[in-house]
Amino acid sequence: MKKRGRHLICFPAKMAKMEVKTSLLDNMIGVGDMVLLEPLNEDSFINNLRKRFDHNEVYTYIGSVVISINPYRSLPIYTPEKVEEYRNRNFYELSPHIFALSDEAYRSLRDQDKDQCILITGESGAGKTEASKLVMSYVAAVCGKGAEVNQVKEQLLQSNPVLEAFGNAKTVRNDNSSRFGKYMDIEFDFKGDPLGGVISNYLLEKSRVVKQPRGERNFHIFYQILSGASEDFLCSLKLERDFSRYNYLGLDSAKVNGVDDAANFRTVRNAMQIVGFMDHETQSVFEVVAAVLKLGNIEFKPESRVNGLDESKIKDKNELKEICELTGIDQSVLERAFSFRTVEAKQEKVSTTLNVAQAYYARDALAKNLYSRLFSWLVTRINESIKAQTKVRKKVMGVLDIYGFEIFEDNSFEQFIINYCNEKLQQIFIELTLKEEQEEYIREGIEWTHIEYFNNAIICDLIENNQTGILAMLDEECLRPGTVTDDTFLEKLNQVCATHQHFESRMSKCSRFLNDTSLPHSCFRIQHYAGKVMYQVEGFVDKNNDLLYRDLSQAMWKASHSLIKALFPEGNPAKINLKRPPTAGSQFKASVATLMKNLQTKNPNYIRCIKPNDKKAAHVFNDALVCHQIRYLGLLENVRVRRAGYAFRQAYEPCLERYKMLCKQTWPHWRGPARDGVKVLFNELKIPEEEFSFGRSKIFIRNPRTLFKLEDLRKQRLEDLATLIEKIYRGWKCRTRFLLMKKSQIVIASWYRRYAQQKKYQKIKSSAIIVQSYIRGWKARKLLRELKHQKRCNEAATIIAAYWHGTQVRREYRKFFRANAGRKIYEFTLQRLMQKYFLEMKNKMPSLSPIDKNWPARPYLFLDSTHKELKRIFHLWRCKKYRDQFTDQQKLIYEEKLEASELFKDKKALYPASVGQPFQGAYLEISKNPKYKKLKDAVDEKIIIAEVVNKINRANGKATSRIFLLTKNNVLLADQKSGNIKSEVPLGDVTKVSMSSQNDGFFAVHLKEGSGAAGKGDFLLSSDHLIEMATKLYRTTLSQTKQKLNIEISDEFLVQFRQDKVCVKFIQGSQKNGNIPTCKRKNNRLLEVAVP
Repeated sequence: MKKRGRHLICFPAKMAKMEVKTSLLDNMIGVGDMVLLEPLNEDSFINNLRKRFDHNEVYTYIGSVVISINPYRSLPIYTPEKVEEYRNRNFYELSPHIFALSDEAYRSLRDQDKDQCILITGESGAGKTEASKLVMSYVAAVCGKGAEVNQVKEQLLQSNPVLEAFGNAKTVRNDNSSRFGKYMDIEFDFKGDPLGGVISNYLLEKSRVVKQPRGERNFHIFYQILSGASEDFLCSLKLERDFSRYNYLGLDSAKVNGVDDAANFRTVRNAMQIVGFMDHETQSVFEVVAAVLKLGNIEFKPESRVNGLDESKIKDKNELKEICELTGIDQSVLERAFSFRTVEAKQEKVSTTLNVAQAYYARDALAKNLYSRLFSWLVTRINESIKAQTKVRKKVMGVLDIYGFEIFEDNSFEQFIINYCNEKLQQIFIELTLKEEQEEYIREGIEWTHIEYFNNAIICDLIENNQTGILAMLDEECLRPGTVTDDTFLEKLNQVCATHQHFESRMSKCSRFLNDTSLPHSCFRIQHYAGKVMYQVEGFVDKNNDLLYRDLSQAMWKASHSLIKALFPEGNPAKINLKRPPTAGSQFKASVATLMKNLQTKNPNYIRCIKPNDKKAAHVFNDALVCHQIRYLGLLENVRVRRAGYAFRQAYEPCLERYKMLCKQTWPHWRGPARDGVKVLFNELKIPEEEFSFGRSKIFIRNPRTLFKLEDLRKQRLEDLATLIEKIYRGWKCRTRFLLMKKSQIVIASWYRRYAQQKKYQKIKSSAIIVQSYIRGWKARKLLRELKHQKRCNEAATIIAAYWHGTQVRREYRKFFRANAGRKIYEFTLQRLMQKYFLEMKNKMPSLSPIDKNWPARPYLFLDSTHKELKRIFHLWRCKKYRDQFTDQQKLIYEEKLEASELFKDKKALYPASVGQPFQGAYLEISKNPKYKKLKDAVDEKIIIAEVVNKINRANGKATSRIFLLTKNNVLLADQKSGNIKSEVPLGDVTKVSMSSQNDGFFAVHLKEGSGAAGKGDFLLSSDHLIEMATKLYRTTLSQTKQKLNIEISDEFLVQFRQDKVCVKFIQGSQKNGNIPTCKRKNNRLLEVAVP
């Protein structure tokens, strides 16, 4: 909604969404490009950054340089939608963003075949690591797709978590501070698809392994292993989860808020797998990390030798033993390496003892070297996985994520080396920026004017000069024979560098620093491009030497652990090199020189990272801290270099497109070359000629005020155009509405006239209908009266005739009706009652279950016999229906159950319990049990029943287990243990089966006298399945002999034992017998069975 004069003008809500940004000048908060800042000074620079930071604009340009302020929180500006928004867009087309620089670099590499490098600098905590991740993720998102390409992209991205775990640590300024410099070359093919990469690392801060400043942590990987590894994995590494068990881990910052070390450990292991580490390689890496952690727990105690020399001994050898088990080193070899040092010169070897201080130095040196070499091995191993597999010509994009300028309260050798690297980067930054400016001026045909700027080559020369440089003198002091200390190194510096304008020391010959109390005697100060830094000289010589005793190197080489052996190739006795290894300073100097040479072959792109506060808090902007970083990053110097010639330049086409509405000749369309249109435009606006120049493809504007004047004119013109558009729109809208209303009035009038004529016609028509209805009604009523009279006459004649005929019929029928009327009525009534009975029975029929005894009640007494017969017939019918559902097997089972019911129901007390039990027959798996193989072979017939029974001994009444087998032709008794057949009786010789009427399982099998099986007499047996056995025996005998087997049920019966007959008597037993029937021999003629 806008207000113009007295008119209130409303725009549709969708118009805001449809707005498309075509320049960073649109809706700009503060100034998006510092080159356009007016006035240009330190305060306005900081105020502009603060204003943009308060509005969540964390990126600002200095020409093509991106300033990135760490917001310390997540912002919704890195989504896939943002990636698409900045994809293939001009650098200055949208708001400043790291994606714009990444897209510019990638498109220059892909389309113009120019190798690129992205230099990310800033102090710890400024967001350099996150910036490098964003650059890599953007390039991965916009380049090609495909299984192989995606694998390469994933490996390149997943190398970050591995290197962060092993090379990053928590510091007082940053929870994820990179403690090493990283330069990655990403290689692309001609289409712009990634082929692989190469990573270079610089100066890992290995001193952190053995000692960390207060409030800081060791490298992340130590805490991640102890937090995230399983108990079994920790046990295999001989580690415990408690941080306090390890001297190398500082406890005051072991836990970091918002950092999940356990989850990060899982991420690292997954990343190592994706990058291409084998399982045994991953295990070896973690074993080396565990060995480093446990080295810190080795402690020494002093001992005096006979010759008076001091030596050291290990207090507790348990830690040493576990380290040797992890690394595969002989314990005695490693123990000696910690206690003695062998110095070899030509053909002579001298072995000296180490005192406690020297032993601790050797231990820490081994830990630092072991971890540093492991880190270098990791980088090499990652390079093997991510290197390009093809040998075609490649395009390269380098990403440099390196430590920023460091100024601490106590600055040592590490800060000196880091700041030297930043001096070199600042030097190449200024050189390449000026070179880029000069090349653009020449390319566009603009006259180049010399730009005054501070050249820090003099500071670089102070540090790296081969004769008088600080690094050269430090190396010379380390190599000098005799007593070498940090103080002798400082004395040498005071002699050589005393007159240098950027070197300060109280002990130098320069008298102006003799009374400077801010400069201690053991320090020297260098005035870097970013400011003065005071360095503590203590530790310079030792850290530059970086000595590891040869005894320890040889001990490591002797390890059976393949990785550790590979980390110490110099320990091989066959390759002993008596030359002194290069110093740390000289190695780093050579690495920096290689890096600078590499960067100069590529097109540079810069990201300058700034942290807004030291508290790592969101929405907090500390002016003093930001000012300090602006100074040492040289940002104001950079702006001045960019503004020394022309502050703003833009291609002719977008310039004409943006400002064409300011001139009548170019608005709305310019017919001709864009350069001529811009000339006409600038002449029309009467801009002084000294304020701009025409290049071959761009317009160059000298002063930002000129650009802002153009923007103000454009803004005012846009408002005027908006007013004109609104006026024309309102006129069009009113005319359109009038024409629509006129057309609508004509339509409404025609419809109304039609409606009025229709109403008049309907009224006349309804009146005519009413008159017609009245006339027709009168005629109908007249005809009705005539018809009614005629009908009454006809009805009267019919009734009279009917009465007369009835009288005649009754006279004739009365003669025989009285004799047969009662019987007819009775038969009719009876028929109706029967019909009603059957219909009711149809609706009240019970279920089809044979055991359902429900039946409807009899309604009439005379139907009693019929009712009973119907019930019987229905029951028989549903029983038949039920039987028809049975299979042959079920019919056989029910036939046996029915046979058992006829034989034993209401006769044997044991019968009711057997009704619910199915008859199985084969209770012994004779065919499957190898124990009964002999019995199975002896019986050829089908076995009907196989059961273990108890055979009663006639002499004492005791029972013996036997196997009872019933086949189609025989009854067999066999020994249960051996399976031998004891008796075999044909079914024809079985005459009778006797049993009691009580609840017991005793039964007697009587044999035919004189038969071959009757020699020993009848069988008296006991079984748990008596009913089933007796039933099956009865049915089988009937089937084979066609004679019914006699089943005798009596509580007393005779049994033939050889020549004697014995009476078996069943009595009720006492409670002491329990539930088990017992059998006792009373005399020669009586066996008594006690049944509970």
